[in-house]
Amino acid sequence: ASAGDWKRSAGVSRERLDKGVRKQPGCTWMEVDGNVHVFRVDDREHPQLPAIRAELERLSVLMKDAGYVPDTSFVLHDVEEEQKISRLLYHSEKLANAFGLISNRDGTPVCIFKNEAVCGDCHAGTEYTWALVRRAHIVRDISSLRHHKELN
Repeated sequence: ASAGDWKRSAGVSRERLDKGVRKQPGCTWMEVDGNVHVFRVDDREHPQLPAIRAELERLSVLMKDAGYVPDTSFVLHDVEEEQKISRLLYHSEKLANAFGLISNRDGTPVCIFKNEAVCGDCHAGTEYTWALVRRAHIVRDISSLRHHKELN
């Protein structure tokens, strides 16, 4: 899919399903007030979804004003460019990040855990968010631990 060969990608997916091989869905989670909150790409089930999406929209404007450009090469679906940008905005890491910011208003670090590698666009988005909101972020995925310290 990353090479844009959608027919081959669909064939591989079909073959995988025919053989009963299931891919574990990517997700991001964090703990707030003793409760674990899990997010998936384009999540529509979290009880605070309207507030999370509002925060994402707010951050998106700030990030674009600061120079962020979505890297749509990380969207591995054959969809229009506008849809790719929308899909990137609602990646699970970005949803969790926004939730962490609205849930921890006291300035505590936003700690996010992910069950797969963070895509490059989410990594860039976290960097921009960290710089804009000046809050510590800790992101742990399957291959790295990144700690963005708060700026004074």
